[in-house]
Amino acid sequence: MFSFEDRLRVAMFGHVGDALLIPLGVLIAILVTVHVLLNDRDAGSSMGWMGLAWLSPFAGGLLYALFGVNRVTRRARGLRQDGDLASPRRASAESPVRHLAPLGRAAARITGRPLLAGNEAQVLYCGDEAYPAMLSAIAAARHSVALSSYILRDDHAGGAFVDALIAAHRRGVHVRVLIDGIGAGYFHSAAFNRLVRNGVPAGRFMHSPLPWRMPFLNLRTHKKILLTDGRIGFTGGMNIGGENVLADHPRDPVRDTHFHLRGPVVGQLAEAFARDWSFVTSEELAGADWFPAIAEAGGANARVITSGPDADIRKIEFLVLEAIACAHHTLRIKTPYFLPDERLVTALALATLRGVEIDIVLPARSNHFVMDWALHANVLPLLQRGCRIWLTPPPFDHSKLMVVDDAWSLIGSANWDARSFRLNFEVNVELYDPGLAACLTGMIDAGKGRQLTIGDLAERSLPVRLRDAAARLLLPYL
Repeated sequence: MFSFEDRLRVAMFGHVGDALLIPLGVLIAILVTVHVLLNDRDAGSSMGWMGLAWLSPFAGGLLYALFGVNRVTRRARGLRQDGDLASPRRASAESPVRHLAPLGRAAARITGRPLLAGNEAQVLYCGDEAYPAMLSAIAAARHSVALSSYILRDDHAGGAFVDALIAAHRRGVHVRVLIDGIGAGYFHSAAFNRLVRNGVPAGRFMHSPLPWRMPFLNLRTHKKILLTDGRIGFTGGMNIGGENVLADHPRDPVRDTHFHLRGPVVGQLAEAFARDWSFVTSEELAGADWFPAIAEAGGANARVITSGPDADIRKIEFLVLEAIACAHHTLRIKTPYFLPDERLVTALALATLRGVEIDIVLPARSNHFVMDWALHANVLPLLQRGCRIWLTPPPFDHSKLMVVDDAWSLIGSANWDARSFRLNFEVNVELYDPGLAACLTGMIDAGKGRQLTIGDLAERSLPVRLRDAAARLLLPYL
């Protein structure tokens, strides 16, 4: 039993606590409101954050500090520089497709990079084809090797890359390895640790426990780049790990598509890597070992598009919007995650209304169930306008491909979601190459499984529809 004095003490301190907490809560709500009004351009998001802050100041303020404040923008500015880093200036090639000329002009302004002629892109299917080609390129390197990956495992597949990088370093090749601070394992990265133990210069992108950097929440490098001697390049959507080698029958197999690039566009990939490496380590890469003169190697016109989390940039998103607007006949998309915002949904819907045939190929089940839930609550407007959505049966397909009018292709690391378009650091490559477009179109069409229909969405039970609608509210952060 509490004595009278005990009850009085609790009451007194309770009143004192209220006297302190209420003004503090009001102050937090005011600070959140001011910051939202000055920094958040999305009206719906702004109203949500302000409402949460006033209804629950402490929880709302904490959530806003974790998820709403774009610290990423300030960090991202350190990565952006004007123009090319070290490669010689080249005259910009013209779009070889007349009706896509506006897309070429827009891409030049969006990226600040020229469209380069004389390139070749070879398609590599899964780790079964990509890994041997990449390992062979590392073994043949004489001057430099640069590797950037979101995931680099030290398993039977990734370990071969670690061994090859260590061997290249020991024979005198300049090796630089950059892996994401989260994707490669935040608390423990066996691949990174083994590289460092063997003297290989390696960095972890935004790997810090400091709360103002928020490594767990926002800033990630999702890029996949391998460069050897500055002339041979690999990029696409593939991480490095055993799950990508289908011949080994992994427990959770992942299909993916990667690309072997030759030609002047490899220099733009080198610039993208050098920029990130400088940001992480403060070391500037320069000289012929990293930026040699590169001869033409094929007939494709190509350009690299890099994008970071600055909300004013969104370069890949802007390029995708322009490509949709320029499409005359067909638009084919293959992506593991498909959560476009209202602008992209509207652009796709308008394209179908003007007669463009749109096919979107997605996994029947991805490796992120919340993304799958949100997908079903987000695509009804597209189906109503005539977009066709196809579901690929397992195993999970992680490929990221886009083809417009059988002439223009977009490849690289970016998914069709807010994280890739606005938060992650991504690298894509646009190519004007009818041969490549035909190859990718065949791959996309081959992935068509069951067609998702309006009836499929209507048949979901009420609890499932509520679950999916609630998951869709997380769209800006998935």
